[in-house]
Amino acid sequence: MAPAQPDRRTPPPVLAAYGYCEAVTGQQARNFAYGIRLLPAPKRRAMSALYAFSRRVDDIGDGDLDPVVKEARLADARQLVDRVREGTVPEDDTDPVAIALCHAARSHPIPLGALEELVDGVLMDVRGRTYDTWEQLEVYCRCVAGAVGRLSLGVFGTVDGGGAHDTLRAPEYADTLGLALQLTNILRDLREDAENGRTYLPTEDLDKFGCSGGFHTDSPPPGADFAGLVHFEVRRARALFDEGFTLLPMLDRRSGACVAAMAGIYHRLLDRIARDPWSVLRGRVSLPAREKAWVALRGLAGLDARRPARRASAGTAR
Repeated sequence: MAPAQPDRRTPPPVLAAYGYCEAVTGQQARNFAYGIRLLPAPKRRAMSALYAFSRRVDDIGDGDLDPVVKEARLADARQLVDRVREGTVPEDDTDPVAIALCHAARSHPIPLGALEELVDGVLMDVRGRTYDTWEQLEVYCRCVAGAVGRLSLGVFGTVDGGGAHDTLRAPEYADTLGLALQLTNILRDLREDAENGRTYLPTEDLDKFGCSGGFHTDSPPPGADFAGLVHFEVRRARALFDEGFTLLPMLDRRSGACVAAMAGIYHRLLDRIARDPWSVLRGRVSLPAREKAWVALRGLAGLDARRPARRASAGTAR
């Protein structure tokens, strides 16, 4: 799936719109920004447009507005996708995200239906959806993160690095890598989400490890095997990472470096959580900037940033 050639004579209003999206990305996308810095300008701009739209949708879901108002604003976001699909966003539109997204969609074979999936996923949050099984949670993860993987692949394109059959499966691997990142996010934000009244981990997993009482404090219910729960989910996320990383040989060097950097940061974050499961109840687990930069450089060099961290934590995953 080779991307269409980008417009080399981008009009100034469109460049200004992209500039706005890149500013949003630089200010708010802590991990995402490390990866897209490695891309050539046309792809980096398109990725910033995708991020700016995703950020807008996420902010609607996370805001303090009444649920009815949130649903109305999500409907507006869905209408924006329709305008982009129809190509009816003028260059003098008052919405820079709309301008940039429309140009990106003309320049790259972006699967616009995945943008609607993002809206579907946030709508689940607005309506307070909970998940009894991993299969149910997987649907949510595919909407809010797998969709991002498939959108990104539309910008990256593929090269024949694993045979025609494997290349055709590239969207599947991109989707799976998104699932791995989202499950890592869920583990990292366990306490914060609980304090906001949200529970994402499947009920059957919580029950299995005696953790149905919640995570508002750093002391789960008496008798709960919290570390066992975290290690169980870590193993699931690692399996998703292993499958998703099959995508890397199908990307050109700089696109592969971008994905390796973003996913590598989350993989090392997962390793930190595995080494100290209780850390997710004490605060937000993160990597220092220097370590993120190191992962990005390894990705650019074509090296696997997972391996040192995997060895360091191999004994902790049960």
